Amino acid sequence: MFRNQYDTDVTTWSPAGRLFQVEYAMEAVKQGSAAIGLRSKSHVVLACVNKANSELSSHQKKIFKVDDHIGVAIAGLTADGRVLSRYMRTECINYSFNYESPLPVGRLVVQLADKAQVCTQRSWKRPYGVGLLVGGTDESGAHLYYNCPSGNYFEYQAFAIGSRSQAAKTYLERRFENFMDSSRDDLIKDALIAVRETLQGETLKSSICTVAVVGVDEAFHILDQETVQQLINGFEIVRETEAGAAEEGGAAEEGAAEEGAAAEQGAAADQDAAPMDI
Repeated sequence: MFRNQYDTDVTTWSPAGRLFQVEYAMEAVKQGSAAIGLRSKSHVVLACVNKANSELSSHQKKIFKVDDHIGVAIAGLTADGRVLSRYMRTECINYSFNYESPLPVGRLVVQLADKAQVCTQRSWKRPYGVGLLVGGTDESGAHLYYNCPSGNYFEYQAFAIGSRSQAAKTYLERRFENFMDSSRDDLIKDALIAVRETLQGETLKSSICTVAVVGVDEAFHILDQETVQQLINGFEIVRETEAGAAEEGGAAEEGAAEEGAAAEQGAAADQDAAPMDI
């Protein structure tokens, strides 16, 4: 009702106690292409959908390397994501130069959240319209954080943001209890399946998704398309085999049910028959 009067300035509260400019930035994250993150005790896997806007254009990069032990996946306005990833690289370089050790993931996330929050209380600025999944490793193990345009940040075991991410969240909620003990390959498999859930029936191919991995003994890197396609093919074969086994099991159950029904009919006919007919 009052939105048109109170959404022209990020520092103006509505009578309902809302900042509409911040909500618009959070809506931009929901409209962006999906990004997914998972972590175990030793590894973090980031995956995203990177479909092009048209057949004549290339897709925009959605996963960025920050340092050898940190990477980010973004959903929302890609330009803001590039600016924030450049800021994170600068912070990592400065910390490494001053202290000769890698920057802890939690400290970098707090600095990033503070930078995003400042934009919600300056009338000459606007909130960053991008959500970031920050994955990395440090002395305390593997970590996965989500940074919101409002300045909030949360640590997750697994999370999905962006367009049609609810389907991926549903899959991750069913599986997240096994992620801590999962191997590297199992995490990648679960990430690809979660990406497939966001496509709503569209065939998953390496050309429309990107996967990156970072581990305690493994530097952050993005998997090449050939490796991703081989993994996708392997998972599709498993799924088809399981579907075929389920169909065979269903056919066997139907056959057993038909035989049981025939036996019951025969028994009923025997009971209704006269003694001489038996």
